Amino acid sequence: GVYCSPVAIAVMGVLVLLILFWIVYLLGEWTCLPLSPPAVFTVFSFTSVIDLIISLEEDGYISGFMEFYLKEGEPYLRTAYGIMICYWDGIVHYLLYLAMIMAITQRKNYRTLGLYWLGSLMMSIVVFLPGTMLGKYSSEIRPSFLLNVPYILIPIWAGMRLFSQPKSLPCCTAEKVAAEQQRSLYQRPLDLGLILFLMVAAMFTFFRGLVVLDCPSDSCFDYIYQYEPYLRDPVAYPKVQMLVYVFYVLPFFCLGIYGLLRPGCTWLPDWALVFAGAVAQAQFSHVGSSLHHRTPYPYRTPEEVWWVFLLTNILYALGPHLLAYRCLCSPGFFQPAAPTVQDGIKKHQ
Repeated sequence: GVYCSPVAIAVMGVLVLLILFWIVYLLGEWTCLPLSPPAVFTVFSFTSVIDLIISLEEDGYISGFMEFYLKEGEPYLRTAYGIMICYWDGIVHYLLYLAMIMAITQRKNYRTLGLYWLGSLMMSIVVFLPGTMLGKYSSEIRPSFLLNVPYILIPIWAGMRLFSQPKSLPCCTAEKVAAEQQRSLYQRPLDLGLILFLMVAAMFTFFRGLVVLDCPSDSCFDYIYQYEPYLRDPVAYPKVQMLVYVFYVLPFFCLGIYGLLRPGCTWLPDWALVFAGAVAQAQFSHVGSSLHHRTPYPYRTPEEVWWVFLLTNILYALGPHLLAYRCLCSPGFFQPAAPTVQDGIKKHQ
């Protein structure tokens, strides 16, 4: 076969991205800036298709497309985790890019979709990059690894744009907001259930963090060997994932509980969307990797505990989505308190 050096592959990858940006810039009618959202989403949708091809080829559905790149460019994408994040990028991110491009062309607000995508993309990169550098593939990092730099820079740019856009929430009158915020927790059974759910999720997050930090307790030992042996895999992705959960998702669960107890937390709806996307991407990749044939057999989840493992992890991913849904569908509780008509009358009296 034709041999390409790792440096040549990296240079070709950079050139392809630059050419794509230039083509989109020339053909696009959205703006004169090459870093407009439609241009970025269009280029990233192309890379999503490449990732889908990588995952399909590694799982044996197609062949002969990306073998040279995976061998000399990014061999760590051949791991179970690499395949799973490629599936997620090639399917979920691709659909989000198309939906956001369509919303922009129709002059609709894409903020909700954008925040979900932002959380998903950030979670994939903060686990993938450290996991690659710390795991058993750290000695096989090639210049093509630098092609991941845009995935660090673009979320920063996108986050600044998305959070600066006006929110597209249902309009609530001051009286409705006041009435919503005066209801006690016992009058909000769904919120009470969400708080209990987030408390359990926070404890589970902390427990799995102790597991990957080699806590000597019997419960941690039994869990890592009987339920999630993938946490011991030397690729380091699962360990980094659990630590990211502890340092970022666990504090958010606590803040989510606070936001459901104290009215007027205007920041919660946005961050609930971001963390819903982040946890969805993380759980898909983690669960898929735990069961994938590329994971060595000793680290795969035993078949006899599949249902417990799947149910636990699906519920864990469901929690942030329920919180985001609650914030979007009934936002009055999270809006700043406004003076009502009665308050205005009393003030003038």
